Amino acid sequence: MTDRQTAANDLLRAAARLNRWASQAAAFEIPYAQARLIAVIDELQPVRVSALADADHSSQPTVTAQVRRMERAGWVRRHADPSDARASLISLTREGATALSQVRAARAGVIDPFLDRLDDPALDRVRVAVDLITELLDLASSGPSRKDA
Repeated sequence: MTDRQTAANDLLRAAARLNRWASQAAAFEIPYAQARLIAVIDELQPVRVSALADADHSSQPTVTAQVRRMERAGWVRRHADPSDARASLISLTREGATALSQVRAARAGVIDPFLDRLDDPALDRVRVAVDLITELLDLASSGPSRKDA
């Protein structure tokens, strides 16, 4: 493995471990699958069920069932897709945004006491790491990766 591949693998493993730990240790009333899907909807909205299924690496029937549950809970709403009358778009409601905020606060609350134990230089490194991860995500969302020829 190259140094870049090792760094990529280490970054992905650390992010996955942090995410799993925060989700397992946090107390929130929403089922984890729905919390994850609400976050994806928040990021992509308005979004078609098919695109939501792709983004969540789930089947369309599974996502459709989850969306129906979330509609009944008042967290999402469907509205007509202006580009295709046969399709609908999913968006968060105010209640859905509140539910997502509560999940995020619960997960952050798990991490917060450990950040309190860091000194200022360590906390600055966390901020730099977050900025770098955000930059990587921005690059990834701008299109396929291209290497200089």
